Amino acid sequence: MNNKIKSEGILKATDFDDYLEKELRNPKAKNYYDEFGRQLELSYKILQMRKAKKMSQAALALKIGTTQSNIARLESGRQNFTISFLVKVAAALDSGLKISFIS
Repeated sequence: MNNKIKSEGILKATDFDDYLEKELRNPKAKNYYDEFGRQLELSYKILQMRKAKKMSQAALALKIGTTQSNIARLESGRQNFTISFLVKVAAALDSGLKISFIS
């Protein structure tokens, strides 16, 4: 499903999974994804959850005891995060956190 929204004369893809599937056909993009994509995927999920709660970056930061700029870096994939930080984020977003190893 590839939903599009026309905004200011520009078509924007709204289905990240479709976009990702298309991009991963490129071997170079797949290599980058394998290296960095998991973190970006998690960052994007946090962004989606925060927006669904209609919560600002500043409000989330206040709930977990950090700064708005840290949340911005987190959501853009430019900051590594610890499990304890993710637990705080999950709690602030009224969510759980599940981490698993896949073989």
